[in-house]
Amino acid sequence: MSIAIIVHGGAGNISPERSAGAKAGCKEAASIGWQMLQNGGSALDAVEAAVRALEDNPQFNAGRGACLNKEGKIELDAGIMDGNTLTVGAIAGVQFIQNPISLARRVQESEHAFLIGAGAEFFAREQGFDFCRYEDLLTEHQYNAWKHHDSTALTYEAKESSEKPKKHGTVGAVAIDSEGHLAAATSTGGILNKYPGRVGDSPLVGCGFYADEHAAISCTGYGEDFTRLMIAQRTASNVAQGHTAQEAAEASIRFLSEHAEGDGGLIVVDRNGNVGKARNSEHIAHAYITEQMAEPSADIF
Repeated sequence: MSIAIIVHGGAGNISPERSAGAKAGCKEAASIGWQMLQNGGSALDAVEAAVRALEDNPQFNAGRGACLNKEGKIELDAGIMDGNTLTVGAIAGVQFIQNPISLARRVQESEHAFLIGAGAEFFAREQGFDFCRYEDLLTEHQYNAWKHHDSTALTYEAKESSEKPKKHGTVGAVAIDSEGHLAAATSTGGILNKYPGRVGDSPLVGCGFYADEHAAISCTGYGEDFTRLMIAQRTASNVAQGHTAQEAAEASIRFLSEHAEGDGGLIVVDRNGNVGKARNSEHIAHAYITEQMAEPSADIF
């Protein structure tokens, strides 16, 4: 079986001064996941490791570097899925966990599928997770964006003026391993100045992430639209109907454009090890590597 991995660092307008860091962060995450795949690791392990690297990188709105809600708090969402067993783990509204994707993975390994807020944090303590400080997650960039609501800040005022938010800081990874098993993972801090308790598509299976025997998908974008249109599962269905990874990605984003005003994008890997990506947002940072390549290719598209 052909192994492959592709990661993304979120959709939106990526400024020139941030593009180099975003590309480097995605390339590093793809390299970490790729090494695991080359060593015979599972797709599930690879996507978790790749997303952890993105969560640890303050360039991205996930884990360290996540945005602040209306109360100035940081609430984290994440989801992971094993396409072989069709098991899912997701968490939402969690605070003080630097790597929420690993907590989602632990949920996936339990009898649960989705835990939120205080319940997810109780589970984390029960499982022996270390809790970080608020300061460990906070970055100067995100604090200033929240405090000043500058031109790069996402606010609900924009939505109230009939405009959808134009920057979506979600990270994700999808992979296929040497056994032909597929996996997907997505993690986010949500949108800046969001209402406390707001949950987008990122931790919702079939919406912000999905994996089965046909394909694995991770999405980034205006979460409310990705949720109601179930963009991730729709993409897997496109692959199941005979489309390539790239064709399936483009078809889903075309459907998004036709049925919603929000924007975003997605990454996908299919059962043959082909990768695909598509967007209707301004940019997405990403990186990928397949067996035909010597090193990951990273770019803003």
